[in-house]
Amino acid sequence: MKKLIVILVIFLCISCEYFQSTNVGEPVARVGESYLYKSDIESLLSDAMSSQDSAIVVNNYIDRWAMQELFIQRAKLNLPQEKQDAFEELVEEYRNDLYIEAYKEALVKQSIDTVVTAFDEAKYYETNKENFKLNEELLKLRYINIAKDNSNIKEITERFKRFEAEDKTVLDSLAIQFNNYSLNDSIWVKQTQVFNKIPVITNENKEKYLKKSQFSQIEDSLGVYLVQIVDKIGRNDSAPLAYVRPTVRQIILNKRKLEFIRKLEKDITKDAIKQKQFETYK
Repeated sequence: MKKLIVILVIFLCISCEYFQSTNVGEPVARVGESYLYKSDIESLLSDAMSSQDSAIVVNNYIDRWAMQELFIQRAKLNLPQEKQDAFEELVEEYRNDLYIEAYKEALVKQSIDTVVTAFDEAKYYETNKENFKLNEELLKLRYINIAKDNSNIKEITERFKRFEAEDKTVLDSLAIQFNNYSLNDSIWVKQTQVFNKIPVITNENKEKYLKKSQFSQIEDSLGVYLVQIVDKIGRNDSAPLAYVRPTVRQIILNKRKLEFIRKLEKDITKDAIKQKQFETYK
């Protein structure tokens, strides 16, 4: 409940700032001692809008502004001063956090090295390899799904199994005949992805078809699947670096960011003391 109150207070204060009047020019609405001016709504309108659309936009804005002002004014009249003071402290704390975090982020973007080399990735991976255990098997494979009556099925099967440079080129040229396929067998994919792409392979028959270096030709009512398993890594084994590289890179960048912020927090106080901008009295 306390968390909900904090969120509501922040929302109200942000909304108040959004609808805050610039207090310039001709007023268009009033709630108590608060005025909304013509200059406050000019930015809402454009030359491309019809007079009818402009009127709708302006009226909706005025209604929202009035509702917001009424709520705030009623709240200030009816809420105990102690609670209002507590809300003001929360708002001030939130405002300060916004400024501080924005400033830190700007310094981080300006200062930290965002280049993560292959050496950086490999070093972190080897040191923390145990943290990258798999909860699902990974496979490298290629597959093709074609109609049973395809006139080129024999040639396609031979080239698919041999898979030399010329074979890859020919298979790419014949791809328009395939119902579904993937010939990129250099990337790791999750076992569940295999089940989704090749529905004839299931959790029940995976031990039959998902063996390392195995070729399978599987038929169903819709066609023929050619499947070649190139490599396999089991559940609870360490994920290969190639698979977790994006995660490793992000971890390295996050570590640099945290280290920079920790140093920044120490240095800003030291510098303030040195320049006599900060001192304590005992």
